[in-house]
Amino acid sequence: MDKVLVIVGPTAVGKTALSIELAKRFHGEIISGDSMQVYRTLNIGTAKIREEEKQNIPHFLIDIKEPNASYNAFDFQQQGRCCIEQITKRQHLPIVVGGTGMYIQTLLEDFSFGGSIDEEKEKEVLAQLEQLTNEQLWQQLCACDQKLAQQIHKNNRQRLLRALVVWQLQGHGFVQDKKPQRLYDAFIIVLNTDRSVLYERINQRVDVMMEQGLLQEAQRVFELGDVQSAKGIGYKEFKAYFQGTQTLQQCIDLVKQNSRRYAKRQLTWFRNRLTHTSWWDLVTCPQQKEQLIKEIQTWLQS
Repeated sequence: MDKVLVIVGPTAVGKTALSIELAKRFHGEIISGDSMQVYRTLNIGTAKIREEEKQNIPHFLIDIKEPNASYNAFDFQQQGRCCIEQITKRQHLPIVVGGTGMYIQTLLEDFSFGGSIDEEKEKEVLAQLEQLTNEQLWQQLCACDQKLAQQIHKNNRQRLLRALVVWQLQGHGFVQDKKPQRLYDAFIIVLNTDRSVLYERINQRVDVMMEQGLLQEAQRVFELGDVQSAKGIGYKEFKAYFQGTQTLQQCIDLVKQNSRRYAKRQLTWFRNRLTHTSWWDLVTCPQQKEQLIKEIQTWLQS
């Protein structure tokens, strides 16, 4: 099997810096595993890598969609696998970097979506489902697939909506009866740190984003209307401010809160859904990096 290095983890744990360092050391090329970084011009709220940070390392699946376009796990799976194949043919190391757990899992394992979804039909179905409460969505999914419903929390509205869209348009869910098999020889690094440290870093990152112009970026997204990108953390929270129903500080605090909660959900996903992972805290224990590099070298030589 082709080798793929994977770096996952919540925001603000150093994925970008580590990916560049490892790409330079191991002749790697980087594939973004982030569902929001596909959108052009959405740079601040997505913590997108800047051109000067890339250090001439090729990056893929960044800035490939307009902010008003839709994008899903099937799209990422197909495009990501194409990138892995091309990078491997160049005898370079594919390095998948990001925090969207479902995208990365469907890339690495033999998940089958049964084909692409028609965007217009998807919008129609989604518009109908948006009228339902989280409880109603979950009950409807239970009626379609009890097993799948048990894997999605009732308050995870985005996953409930996505699962029901797939069911209504394709007649099946994300999860097959058989256990998905890994398609690549993947070395999966999960970056994490002490929760109090992580939450403080997230809060600080939001403050920096505000200084960089996050509010103006969120304004542009808000003006696009009801599009997929407007539902991302760092954008949706400002809707109430633009509508005059909340103060700016209230919205900033909500961005921080939602970012912290998302980080917690990400770590739960990586712990429960990704197998054969290697966990590292390079924030409080940067000396661990030497051992990590040794383990990657051993894996590459095996």
